[in-house]
Amino acid sequence: MSSRRVLKVAEAVREVVSMAILADIKDPRVRDVTVTYVEVTGDLRGAKVHVSVMGDDRKQHLSLRGLQSAAGFLQSKIAKRIETRYTPRLEFVLDQGVKHSIEVSRILKEVLPVEPAEIEPEEAGSENHLPEELDDGRV
Repeated sequence: MSSRRVLKVAEAVREVVSMAILADIKDPRVRDVTVTYVEVTGDLRGAKVHVSVMGDDRKQHLSLRGLQSAAGFLQSKIAKRIETRYTPRLEFVLDQGVKHSIEVSRILKEVLPVEPAEIEPEEAGSENHLPEELDDGRV
């Protein structure tokens, strides 16, 4: 199977699942869910749907369980949209990318020194410090 076709199917699955989560799924467990990307197997029989869920670990796992229980409904939506011999079986995976990037940002703020541009003028002192070559009044 060409990788171009696999990528097209992955994008179509992402679109269908994203829209169905927004508009069609009424399960209260499935809230604040974003489909980040989809990986489809080469034979188009399986798809890993990576999702990001806003909230704590408990809410994330509840949302994953809600998505797993809605997998059959979502697969039927995909079957109507994509004309393939097999409808991919959906597997939902929690995408920790956003959580990791927030954690890295927090660590970097602790470790890196404050930039001079971030220092307030009151902290730097009220005197004007000009380079010596400009002290003669030239602009």
